[in-house]
Amino acid sequence: MTAIDTPSPNGYSRAGHGSTYSEQAILGENAPRQQRAGKPLPFNDERHLAAHQFLVDEAYLLDAQHYEQWLDTLTEDIHYIMPVKVTTALGAGFDTSPGMAHFDENKDSLSRRVARFRTEHAWTEDPPSRLRHYVTNVRTFATDDADHLVVESAELLFRSRGDVNESALVSCGREDLLRNDGGWKLARRTISIDESVLRMQNLAVFL
Repeated sequence: MTAIDTPSPNGYSRAGHGSTYSEQAILGENAPRQQRAGKPLPFNDERHLAAHQFLVDEAYLLDAQHYEQWLDTLTEDIHYIMPVKVTTALGAGFDTSPGMAHFDENKDSLSRRVARFRTEHAWTEDPPSRLRHYVTNVRTFATDDADHLVVESAELLFRSRGDVNESALVSCGREDLLRNDGGWKLARRTISIDESVLRMQNLAVFL
């Protein structure tokens, strides 16, 4: 293999650019690179409490589908990615499909998705879904930059639409980077889905 087509350890590959999903993703070239440093912060640490409140407040906005307000909680250089999960043998060294993602988004693409919800062409969300985002297992880590925190969480999304279709559940883990910019904002989100085959009809929602 050449340096260009050598897959990364995490399985998501784009011309060998770096070791994280954001570095390798098409829309992640300008994403912030801060990484966790040290052990998780104590649960009574003010930074952890602030990060936890951010996630709870965000879940409310997504449940209520206040997407324009949600966009205001994102930084301008946000990268939002959900690699495609695959089933591999023990010891394969990766569990995502190289170069593939359900979401690979920046602020512009997320804003366009939100704008489309307000048009007559948003058939997947007209009538809108009934949503409930359950967020738990929150752990917060400091970084080398005092204005950034890495936050891990587990999320379960319940989604129901219409009167006939069966409801759907999506379970995932998330690693977020929060930035203190006059208030905490989401600067990066990597979503690790817990299924290789999604049972939801579409992904016209946010995790």
